[in-house]
Amino acid sequence: MFDFRLQVFNTVAKRLNFTKAAGELFITQPAVTKHIQEIENHFKVKLFERNGSKIKLTPAGETLLHYTDQLFTVYRNMEFELNTFTQQHTGKLRIGASTTVAQYVLPPVLAAFHKKFRDIKVTLTINNTGQIEQALQNKDIELGIIEGQSKNKLFKYTEFVNDELVLVANIHHPLAKKDMIKPEELLKIPLLLREPGSGTLEVLAHALKPLGIKIAQLQNEMQLGSTESMKLYLLNSNAMAFLSVHSILKELQNKECCIIDVKGLNIERHFYFIKQHGQAEALPELFMKFARHYNFR
Repeated sequence: MFDFRLQVFNTVAKRLNFTKAAGELFITQPAVTKHIQEIENHFKVKLFERNGSKIKLTPAGETLLHYTDQLFTVYRNMEFELNTFTQQHTGKLRIGASTTVAQYVLPPVLAAFHKKFRDIKVTLTINNTGQIEQALQNKDIELGIIEGQSKNKLFKYTEFVNDELVLVANIHHPLAKKDMIKPEELLKIPLLLREPGSGTLEVLAHALKPLGIKIAQLQNEMQLGSTESMKLYLLNSNAMAFLSVHSILKELQNKECCIIDVKGLNIERHFYFIKQHGQAEALPELFMKFARHYNFR
């Protein structure tokens, strides 16, 4: 129902490669070029600067990308909402989620989902990433939502929302007034770490490797099994912890804690939906679509 030319432009703009865009859209490269030229002729603007085999967006292209992103979001929401009118959804859905996403991301999504689909009974199991994957393998749950770096070939992974791990200290910490510390300073700071099997610990270990730092080199003051316990501990000590930015929004707003940057360290990650390959149950798919359309603020 939308102009396919805009989808072609959006794909090229995201990939900055006509060949890759053609492959993704299952059309020929000349067709991609034709669609882009038609948009440029219509608006009488140039959308891409070409330098040999490389392309980049012009200011007009940046503007169009901004609006096509908005258009496709509205279209996906419209499609999802209208499709729900043709189906009656009932049954039970068992979800397993790792600790951070279960505590700080899912609750408003679950509340909104229940409000819209009251005949679907949802149960949520909370555990670390490794245990959630095991529960999915044992068919104790139909859908997992996890954090972590490695991927198990038994499962299909679908991106949910973005997250960032940040170094957190209480507002009265001696280093609280420093905007940034050097990586070597990190080795001298007492840290709270998550337990083995935690996706957060796995992501942290992977992010520290380029800096030449191993988890074993850190001053592990204590291993704690939940973000909440880590927050309460560091608010009453001079220890620090790497925590999801989703988990500390209230504490930042209340000026109870602060974020301290580590030079050269940027720990961005995704939360993922995971399902077993070949699994096609309607309810997990319905929840995934609903959650991905949820308006996080």
